Amino acid sequence: MTSPTLPTISRRGRILIGIGVTVLVLLLVGPRLVGITTDWLWFTDLGYRSTYSTIFWTRIVVFLVVALVVTAIIAAAIFAAYRSRPIVVSSLGPADPLANYRSAVALRPRLFALAPALAFGAIAGLIAQASWSTVQMFLHGEPFGIKDPQFGKDIGFYAFDLGFYRMVLTILIMAVIIAFVASLATHYIFGGIRLGGGGTPGALTSAARIQLAIIAGAFLILKAVGYWLDRYTLLSSDRRAEIFSGAGYTDINAVLPSKLILTAIALICAVAFFAGAVLRDLRIPALATALMLLSSLIIGIGWPAVMEQFSVKPNAQQKEAEYIARNIAATRSAYGIGKENVTYEPDWTSVPPVPEAVNSDSATLSNIRLLDPNVVEPAFAQSNSLRNFYAFPKQLSIDRYPVDGQIRDFIVAVRELDPARLADNQRDWINQHTVYTHGNGFIAAQANKVDAAASTSDADSGGLPVFQVSDLDTIDTPNYQKNAPIKVRQPRIYFGELIAKGPDYAIVGTDDAAKEYDGEGRKKYTYEGPGVSLGNWFTRALYSVKYAERNILLSSVINQNSKILYNRDPRDRVKSVAPWLTVDSKTYPAVMADGSIKWIVDGYTTLDRYPYSQPTSLQDATTDVRTLTAGQTARVQSDREVSYVRNSVKATVDAYTGRVDLYQVDDKDPVLKTWMKVFPGTVKPRAEFDKRQDLRDHVRYPEDLFKIQRDLLRSYHVNDPKEFFTGSDFWSIPPDPTQAAASGAAPEPAPDLAPGVRAARQRPQDLQAPYYFSAAAPGDERKSQFQLTTVLTVLRKPYLAAYVTASSDPATYGKLTVKVLPVNKQYIGPRQAQDRMLKATTGVRKMLEGTVDTTFGNLLTLPVGRNGVLYVEPMYTQSKSTDSAVPKLFGVMVSYNDEVAFDPTLAGALRRVGINPADVAAPESIPGQAPEPQQAAGTRPDPAPNAALDDAVRGINDALSAMSAAQQSGNFKAYGEALEQLKAAVAKYQALPK
Repeated sequence: MTSPTLPTISRRGRILIGIGVTVLVLLLVGPRLVGITTDWLWFTDLGYRSTYSTIFWTRIVVFLVVALVVTAIIAAAIFAAYRSRPIVVSSLGPADPLANYRSAVALRPRLFALAPALAFGAIAGLIAQASWSTVQMFLHGEPFGIKDPQFGKDIGFYAFDLGFYRMVLTILIMAVIIAFVASLATHYIFGGIRLGGGGTPGALTSAARIQLAIIAGAFLILKAVGYWLDRYTLLSSDRRAEIFSGAGYTDINAVLPSKLILTAIALICAVAFFAGAVLRDLRIPALATALMLLSSLIIGIGWPAVMEQFSVKPNAQQKEAEYIARNIAATRSAYGIGKENVTYEPDWTSVPPVPEAVNSDSATLSNIRLLDPNVVEPAFAQSNSLRNFYAFPKQLSIDRYPVDGQIRDFIVAVRELDPARLADNQRDWINQHTVYTHGNGFIAAQANKVDAAASTSDADSGGLPVFQVSDLDTIDTPNYQKNAPIKVRQPRIYFGELIAKGPDYAIVGTDDAAKEYDGEGRKKYTYEGPGVSLGNWFTRALYSVKYAERNILLSSVINQNSKILYNRDPRDRVKSVAPWLTVDSKTYPAVMADGSIKWIVDGYTTLDRYPYSQPTSLQDATTDVRTLTAGQTARVQSDREVSYVRNSVKATVDAYTGRVDLYQVDDKDPVLKTWMKVFPGTVKPRAEFDKRQDLRDHVRYPEDLFKIQRDLLRSYHVNDPKEFFTGSDFWSIPPDPTQAAASGAAPEPAPDLAPGVRAARQRPQDLQAPYYFSAAAPGDERKSQFQLTTVLTVLRKPYLAAYVTASSDPATYGKLTVKVLPVNKQYIGPRQAQDRMLKATTGVRKMLEGTVDTTFGNLLTLPVGRNGVLYVEPMYTQSKSTDSAVPKLFGVMVSYNDEVAFDPTLAGALRRVGINPADVAAPESIPGQAPEPQQAAGTRPDPAPNAALDDAVRGINDALSAMSAAQQSGNFKAYGEALEQLKAAVAKYQALPK
């Protein structure tokens, strides 16, 4: 009988196969190689080559180590099974289906052993290399200096070490399981295992029994290690997730001992398997397997379940108290909401506000914001877009700048180039990528100021922002650098939120003649900053493949001076150079001391597991009404849970050069310290940040972190574990009342919760967003402070429960203040204030129906005079008659001390509710005051008010009061008469000289 041989392939066949394999490899590997090379060029140009090389080589080393280890384990098992194969007896006969397999393997035993081992090793390596960050954190982990309450281990063990140990264990278990299956298959193919049948008894050779028993014993040793490590993961248990996170009574008193017992049983069973290999008795391993399965069911599942149902649940409040206390302490520490960062002011509003204190609260009253950054974008666009391809984000930003020695809030934006707005004849490749390359200008409008009080709802002037424009046409005007409140020296915008849309690249420096559009009537421009050079054919070919664009390779406008700019969204650039950061969904532009425009991006360090800390969904906690309506630049955080967050990095991205600078702002964060060791020199130390006063003057407390903290403070302001268990003192985030007003529907109340269930996650589309504005600093009403604020309401009720503010001032940055209202008093919340203000303006809105669209701005909640609560909401109107109509401030609604008023000016509305800003001793402006002729709104009015104006406004308010009374009494005749009175009063107001 001749031995089978491997089939032969002709020379032509080998050539064709070789060509096919080469093409396949190029298709699979080519794009990846192009990506690696272009990434290397981009990181090098940006000055972060070390970051890329560290990640790249870490991935390579992890891949090689894991691939070699897994390959070695599997190959060794296959070789051992092959070498111990029995002599195949002829009684198997020519019909043996495995004969050909055995003969083929015998010709190339090493190939058939190594091929599957290498395949599984490569797969394991590819999976493991994605965990490069786990490896680096393990190698460079910093201690926290805080020990967990159960095992007394430093938190750094859970943050940096435990994940690495579990990764290694998972790889080894996977390799051992595959080795067991490979050994089983090899022994079966070569007769070491026979299943029997047809009168032939089954058989198991001694070599097969020994090898399989040893592998099974090794698996049980690894399983024992897994049980041991499970003890530590218990501290992030979700058994009682409806109330708190972390190990509870059952976990500590049943699951934890069961893990120790199962560890011992797994080791005993491993010894039993080793003994079975030596004693040649399969009954011992069989008994060990049965013992392992039975103990896992009884000790690992049954015992904890019985304890939970019959011992813990009937007495949960008492038995879980210790573990809830652990959860409260850990959550506060992990999210920065402990006593070191949060100050509670109890019994706010328990004492009636003093009128004199309220009237003299100039730090708040003189800064009340009338312009809503979510509403006024059309006014920016109509006045400052200039060309069809320039645009502003739908949601603008808020920052602060000095005006006449006082810090004032500004609505800010840069005039970006929006590729989506290019006309059809502007969309050819040359125009899109070499001509229209950048935006032009920094536009700002003081947030508490309009050009004039609106005279009519559809007038062309009045109620519009007063713009501060810094662009190529204004910075060269006489006295610009001397008189401009915001001084920009380089207004060209090559990097931004809008410009990154569409094909995200521009090719600049195309030839000796400048080609970039730089403003109407101006000479063309050539970019002078850094960029990836396209000065050779190889680089051009790489980017031609990257963007699948042959023009990059063939166009004659590209020469040795050309550069390519891409990855132009500031958030993406920060995330690329610091992939270990989670970046805030918002970014905003600021003008630095040197006149450059920088995008400021907040970076967070996070951990997935922090012992006993409450896990939080980044996406759920940071999404609200404003996020969902932000338009084209909206970002939503990834849908993952974290248990630790720190705003440890402030990043800046130059709007002209794209340069990225990372600054350490939290020098106590061990996670950031760890990453600074992994990537030395990439993050500037805190001392460098402290030197940048111009940057510190513009940093804001980040919205995403504040939203996460707000979500947690609903529950974690409670100190007593028993009160926490019952949830009786929990709070809710109020729904956004302005959205309900816009839709005409009442906002939905918070969901009903059963007793003992912690505050449920509310739907993002319901939640009111936090707001930035300048107001009196907590504890020092004489000082104005730029802050981020939100309110919380009583659980399942619309009444105000707490007011939370976070400071953005350099001296007190990051300090949170929670003003808590007394529980024995009900104070109206935002929804109720909105309802009252809507009722007070029913007549005005009815009069406006059909002629203009009405939009409501931010409903701001403002503490005034220590114990006063002031609600302010601007109302905008926008004409329906023209496509170019923009929202204009038509009036201001105010609610204070059960009084509600509407007035064309803020000062007038304040007076209507009993706040007399004219009593302010210092010459502060009261923004929104109706101006005298040629006087800008926002300046201090003449002490002797215009009698005719006051009389007209008084008539409007009297009519509104009469309408409200008639509506409440149900007297429709009186309501109609009041409506006619209102129309006459408005006509009288509109007829006044402007």
